[in-house]
Amino acid sequence: MTRQSGRPILPRTLLASALLAALNSAYAQTPDTTTARADDNTPAKVVVLGSRSTAKTALDTVAPVGLINVKDMQTAGPLELGKLLQTLDPSFNFSTTFISDGTDIIRPATLRGLGPDQLLVLVNGKRRHQQALVNVQQTIGRGSAGTDINAIPMSAIHHIEVLRDGAAAQYGSDAIAGVINIVLKSQTKETQLSGSVGTTSEGDGDLVSGSANTGFTIANNGYVNLSVEGRRRDETNRAGPDTLRVSPPRVTQRIGDSLAKDAYLWMNAAVPLDVDKDNEFYAFGGVSKRTGDSAGFFRSKGDGRNVPAVYPNGFLPNIITTVKDASFAFGYRRNFGDDWNFDVSVNHGRSELGFHERNSINVSYWYEPKPGGGIYAESPLSADTGKLKFDQTTFNADLRGPVDIGGRILSVATGFEYRRDNYQIEAGDPVSYQYGRTNNPAIRIIDQTGGIAASGAQGFPGYTPGTEVDEGRHNIALYLDVEHNLAEKLLVTGALRYEKYSDFGNTTTGKLGMRWDPSRQFGLRGSISTGFRAPSVQQKFYSSVSTNLNSAGVLTETLTAREGSPVTRAFGISPLKEETSKSFSIGAVVRPMTNFSVTADLYRIDIDDRIVFSSNIAPESGACATAAACPIKAILDPLKVGQAQFFTNAIDTTTDGFDLVAEHTTRWTGSTLVLSGQLGFNKTEIKARRSQSPVLTGAQLFDDAQVTLIERGQPRQHHVVAADYTMGPWNLNTRASYFGAVQGQGFTAPFIQTWEAKWLVDASVRYSFSKRFTVAVGANNLFDTYPTEWDKTKAFPFPQLGFTHCWETCPIGINGRQMYARVDYAF
Repeated sequence: MTRQSGRPILPRTLLASALLAALNSAYAQTPDTTTARADDNTPAKVVVLGSRSTAKTALDTVAPVGLINVKDMQTAGPLELGKLLQTLDPSFNFSTTFISDGTDIIRPATLRGLGPDQLLVLVNGKRRHQQALVNVQQTIGRGSAGTDINAIPMSAIHHIEVLRDGAAAQYGSDAIAGVINIVLKSQTKETQLSGSVGTTSEGDGDLVSGSANTGFTIANNGYVNLSVEGRRRDETNRAGPDTLRVSPPRVTQRIGDSLAKDAYLWMNAAVPLDVDKDNEFYAFGGVSKRTGDSAGFFRSKGDGRNVPAVYPNGFLPNIITTVKDASFAFGYRRNFGDDWNFDVSVNHGRSELGFHERNSINVSYWYEPKPGGGIYAESPLSADTGKLKFDQTTFNADLRGPVDIGGRILSVATGFEYRRDNYQIEAGDPVSYQYGRTNNPAIRIIDQTGGIAASGAQGFPGYTPGTEVDEGRHNIALYLDVEHNLAEKLLVTGALRYEKYSDFGNTTTGKLGMRWDPSRQFGLRGSISTGFRAPSVQQKFYSSVSTNLNSAGVLTETLTAREGSPVTRAFGISPLKEETSKSFSIGAVVRPMTNFSVTADLYRIDIDDRIVFSSNIAPESGACATAAACPIKAILDPLKVGQAQFFTNAIDTTTDGFDLVAEHTTRWTGSTLVLSGQLGFNKTEIKARRSQSPVLTGAQLFDDAQVTLIERGQPRQHHVVAADYTMGPWNLNTRASYFGAVQGQGFTAPFIQTWEAKWLVDASVRYSFSKRFTVAVGANNLFDTYPTEWDKTKAFPFPQLGFTHCWETCPIGINGRQMYARVDYAF
């Protein structure tokens, strides 16, 4: 397929490399081996992710693990977890979305250029449930249901560990790209208060946020830690004038962040049953509620989807989304003699997304013929359009300890897991989906243009009783992990995992790792593994009818057909099966001095039978002499929809990458300078497109626009270079982030729009009046950098409709400079 590249980035990449070599860098890595308890206010120094034996420093692990401390979170500007991770870890991407229905409030989070559902998220080492939303719009993560990373408040987090290695053999499905472990606070020494205000240089997007974290001691030196957090972010709008649909030209679209209101309540607790803490009950979890206020596509006054008597100047549908998330885990730990540990736990999580449409209309209701003559000329202008619900319950029993075999000590961990997943779709109000009041397609209802009137609410049509579902599945897993020092300086690890699913069978995966340290200053590490990802219940059971743009820029009804439905059977699409992967990494750790470290890791990930959301399958154009001459049309016409989509195992991909991480710390009397940086290179390519359908080719099933989104939708280069200087009560932090070029053609095919590579600079200044009272001011995107503008000729008609910058992929956002002030106080 044809590619259009942006401006050359190699000289800048070499410049960044040279700067790192000279200055050294790496957030999340430290040569200090001092451990820190999670209930201390001091930064964490060790990680537990990637190994079930003893905790290690981030520089001593077999696979690369990043560590984000509380100070990193305080000096970075973003207040939502997804943007914070993107700011601090270049392997993480959190693309900005808008005019994408529910994806506007639950944005896709990815690791190492793969999909949101190929990233496993843990909280306190326990599996976090996925989101109810399936990303079905033309965005990063299209067709996936990942983890709602923003459902976790930053005020509850002590530190974050990021495992950049395939780990399905250790942790189960979804860990193909890696694992993020979020460790909650357990401090009991103080109450921490934080408040922030902010705005953009355009004067919109005003932000107000406040949080409180406190803890108290209970029996036998146990603890309860509580966090409450609230935030309001006003909308931003970077739409240009609409010169195509209205006269005189004016802004008709809302293109930017939606209005969002977030509230959180989280807890983390443990109760020892003895003074030595050898027996302990623990519990953690939280609830959150977030509402979003976003927009759909403008309907002009002459559009058949408008009723001029109600909206004489056209209208912009308003989509209100409400996300409710809840999780609760509890368990029991016991330490036996000879360093053996037992842990049994139950973890339940639930995600719910409700849709409500405002400033809308059901055109078929309005124009429906009235008995006795005339039309009803009535329609509600708002309606509930349905709910998506996902819940997951996981039971774990884990045992670990040393085993002596002929004088050789092996660290062994084994365990059992049972998991139950369930997915629900609830229909919306009848007006949100019906064709007229009787929902009878035999009745001809004519709109203002003389065509057949559109059914359902405009903007986001409601889920119908036909798309309602309440289905689930369960699986069991057994695993075995082993670590052994073959020699004093040679550590070998192995993992084996067996899983059996109730809906598609069983799978076995394995992993081998090695760490060789010939000296304290130099070490080599590497791993090789097989992995898998089970098709999610969201992908198996989701179905809907929605309004999308087709390739001609015309709004068209699109059917998303679930597995085993009449349309997927008619197209010959088989039931979903698991994705399988093979990955390897090799790297080096260099510590030439105690205050300087460098790590470099190469990796490759091969994924077969990757589950994707198909392209919009549209009927053949032109005259059709027979049904055989137009097989797609013959399938879709009886369904009375213009396009169809479905989930299928359709592609094989290869991802190659390289991470370079370094850090240098200089200390003088009363001051410290940390020069840090990370270089991330990543490239995903589709090796094969396949179709199970006798009607569709691989290129029809997964067209070039979707190939571009997978291969070029996420930056192939993401680098972070930073300097953090502390002198007495003052702290200055500056961070420069490089985002490589991205491309898309989802709405402009065959033209490929390139959004060029950009540098973004963040800066903050903090002053501590005391150890308990700090004030900070800062700016994200200090130099007000924006993505490349749309090509006004080749990208027609989008620039003419008011689209100014990126859309289907937008790693740096379109808000420009964001300024903030923050106050932290503890007592």
